[in-house]
Amino acid sequence: MAQLLSPVRVVALDDGYAEYDQETSLLAAAGASFEVRPVRADVDCAVEHVRGAHVVLVRESPLPRRVIEAMDCCRGIVRYGIGVDNIDMEAARERRIAVANVPDYGTDEVSTQALALALSVVRRLRLHDAQVRAGRWSTGVLQPMYRLRGRTLGLIGFGRIARMTLEKFNGFGFGRVLVSDPHAKASAGIELATVDEICAQADMISLHAPLNAHTRHLIDERRISLMRPTAIVVNTARGGLVDLDALHRALAARRILGAGLDVFEKEPPDPQHPIFTLDNVAVSNHIGWYSEEAMRDLQRMAAEEAVRILRGDKPLHWLNPW
Repeated sequence: MAQLLSPVRVVALDDGYAEYDQETSLLAAAGASFEVRPVRADVDCAVEHVRGAHVVLVRESPLPRRVIEAMDCCRGIVRYGIGVDNIDMEAARERRIAVANVPDYGTDEVSTQALALALSVVRRLRLHDAQVRAGRWSTGVLQPMYRLRGRTLGLIGFGRIARMTLEKFNGFGFGRVLVSDPHAKASAGIELATVDEICAQADMISLHAPLNAHTRHLIDERRISLMRPTAIVVNTARGGLVDLDALHRALAARRILGAGLDVFEKEPPDPQHPIFTLDNVAVSNHIGWYSEEAMRDLQRMAAEEAVRILRGDKPLHWLNPW
């Protein structure tokens, strides 16, 4: 193990888990203490708590350059999760602080959430649930519904989650599957397509791309205008992929069929946003990642990455190599 000054500290900047027994035991075996220091997205508080930490674990709180520059002995930052848009990657690389994430947890859960949101919109569950609860019983048509068999599925991003989403959607009998991903290769059952082609041709559009400068508002006014009247947009990736105001305008005008959203550009979103008044939208609170099993997997794998960093090894999922 590479020489480290004593005491060796690992600090988690966000709380929210019921137990931290896995982190505590794995890091103790590596000769490190483990502390949970909730900062609640407070940058000044984060600056205070990263000083003296050899590894920092973080969930949603931002780690801008000012926080990175306060890391006086840090070797690594590990994101409890997949997206790292809350971390200044370049600042960390400049200071030779490795940034790692946990991309291989919750795949089953997020893909199931994508299906749940999609089917909620397809079958108008929000609308019909409200009718029954209000004592209104009608077997007539409230709003049109369409079967999925024979229609076109579009996947924007084709990583682990998207591939499992496709595996689960396969049972619905889509006639075509369009995929947009710079790393995807044509194979049996899928057709490579541009984002514009997916927006123009797909009835179900499921987003699985990372959020970065190139993908922010990937689904904007122009691309929404390409969509078919039967199109449903599902986002379980990152809220910033979608221009929420443009999406609202299309949904309110019934220019597209519906949307299922687990993520928002600002979290929590403004509850007064007019999109929440619409009955052709199903929403959830960035909970797609969760099951009891996935949460335990995530905590264990994040702690294992921290141990690798402390031992002087390369993280398994090193995102800013030099």
